[in-house]
Amino acid sequence: MRIDAHQHFWQLARADYGWLTPALGPIYRDYGPADLAPLLARHALDRTILVQAAPTEAETRFLLGIAARTPFVAGVVGWADFDAPDIARRIDLLASHDRLVGLRPMVQDIEDDDWLAKPSLAPAFAAMRKHGLVFDALLLPRHIPAALAMLAREPELPVVIDHAAKPDLVAGDLAAWRTGITALAAHPNTVCKLSGLVTEAAAGWTVETVRPVAEHLISSFGPQRLIFGSDWPVVTLRADYSRWIETAEALLEGCSEAEREAVFGGNAARVYLSRGGR
Repeated sequence: MRIDAHQHFWQLARADYGWLTPALGPIYRDYGPADLAPLLARHALDRTILVQAAPTEAETRFLLGIAARTPFVAGVVGWADFDAPDIARRIDLLASHDRLVGLRPMVQDIEDDDWLAKPSLAPAFAAMRKHGLVFDALLLPRHIPAALAMLAREPELPVVIDHAAKPDLVAGDLAAWRTGITALAAHPNTVCKLSGLVTEAAAGWTVETVRPVAEHLISSFGPQRLIFGSDWPVVTLRADYSRWIETAEALLEGCSEAEREAVFGGNAARVYLSRGGR
């Protein structure tokens, strides 16, 4: 099974996407299953993981509704307010939907860079472990120290690093990012998405622009802990769906066929879909 483990749908009229403004031009419109289905068929992708794009439980329920009526959506990574005093109850309610596979606070947008290190988040992580949910970590490089502190306290929590923690491919200074990725990869329950890289690069990027990042991810996590995602439709700010898949395939050309199959589906199935009878 081939899986796109990171894609989005949204409806602008819902009005809870604070980051999604007219300035983003080509993606400032509604996107739904009918838009993505032809792209999946063209590239023989069987299933997807649908990821939240707004910091509201209302959007999570909206996505769960889409998943319930869209056969190719295998699971939803939603959002919950980890700072809420009743967070355990909230996660219990969201997890009653069998398509919920994970939760993703939008850490990159939280003002406190040390938020992930807060001991007060423990009830949220406990509720996630109870329901077999994956924690999707939407990080920038500056958040990696807090993520490492969280991982030290939560060694049993399955964690997926979204977009490889967004290395700065415009400035090209990857030293701190490399050190952080190596430290994250030392935690065996942590995997990383090969996704969202080209939107961190300048216009005119090539495969060689992102190759150093991919090579470090492969050497740090190994092909058995990397997961392909398109980040569609956000990716279209820099590349169409086909070009990103072709780029990912080129970046993995040194891997064996079995390793490429793992990155393009097997690992996502293991991480997101093998828990709780999903």
